[in-house]
Amino acid sequence: MTQQPATLTHSTLKTPRAAAIAGILFSVLLLVAFLLLRLSVPADPLEPGAWLGSRSGAVTIGLNLVPFAGVAFLWFIGVVRDRLGEREDRFLATVFFGSGLLFLATLFTAAAVVGAVILAFEVAPQLLIGSAAFHLGRALAYSLVNVYMIKMAAVFVITTSTVAMYTDIAPRWMAILGYLVALVLIFGSFYVDWALVVFPLWVLLVSLHILLDNLRPRAPAGLSGHSVHDAVDPGR
Repeated sequence: MTQQPATLTHSTLKTPRAAAIAGILFSVLLLVAFLLLRLSVPADPLEPGAWLGSRSGAVTIGLNLVPFAGVAFLWFIGVVRDRLGEREDRFLATVFFGSGLLFLATLFTAAAVVGAVILAFEVAPQLLIGSAAFHLGRALAYSLVNVYMIKMAAVFVITTSTVAMYTDIAPRWMAILGYLVALVLIFGSFYVDWALVVFPLWVLLVSLHILLDNLRPRAPAGLSGHSVHDAVDPGR
């Protein structure tokens, strides 16, 4: 009698169900960080920097949340790719993964620039307010967020929605909603200062769907439409 090969199911690395919570965590952290920054720093990139003297503490708290949000976003990307599995298209996967990384790169760079401005203010507050160095850092952070980061977020949403249209990783209505979110990110940022909020809200919606779908009980593979006795005794 030939011995059946041992199964490798238990040794195969699996994405934990709790990993879907990473998208929820990213959404909450980025929303809190964005609210702290938006409520503390004026939207006008040419403002003189009066907020540095009274609201720099709230801005610092928001900046400290950004790295944790970035790590959670990487986990979220991994969760989406895990749901795709072998159905992942190489072209869309490249754009999806690349836009996600570029989004994080611009987010971290903008946060680092604002953090550097705050540190420089603590060293020489009188020299920084209204100086060319302040305006340079302020304009750089503004351009990174409102020109580059928000566009990468839009590309990420478009590719994720396109994948969802051809697979079952998300409902069709959620993919259509993603295209609308991308339009808001691309064009709305020029007219609405709060346009970036729609991105973490969309990630939150997708993450909640993935989490609920993972928690939903599923029938054992190979038993669909048959009873347990039929599986044990095929001749029954």
